[in-house]
Amino acid sequence: MAVHQALGAGLLERVYENALSVELEQQGIPFQRQVPVRVMYKGVQVGKGSIDLLVDETIVVELKVVRRIIDAHVAQVLTYLQAGGYPLGLILNFGVARLKDGGIRRVILSQKET
Repeated sequence: MAVHQALGAGLLERVYENALSVELEQQGIPFQRQVPVRVMYKGVQVGKGSIDLLVDETIVVELKVVRRIIDAHVAQVLTYLQAGGYPLGLILNFGVARLKDGGIRRVILSQKET
């Protein structure tokens, strides 16, 4: 919330990633940036993705600057959760005027999705 309040909406995703990294570091919260994710098909790597931020080796944070979060964004995070075995993801959309108005979406990896 502090990053969005300070910077506002509509900047590039990388700017928000940089600012969130500063915030997490100052708060002493462990995180990694641009964590590679392998996409597998029948035991063969067929592609790769990149998690914007991985917080405390548990929470996948995907940053967006769009008018609204759509199903494709949720599917992307679910893929990262499944690939890495992570339980929780957050989509933070900095394309909205206020994060509390549709700018945050929690994504949970359920048992049937694993």
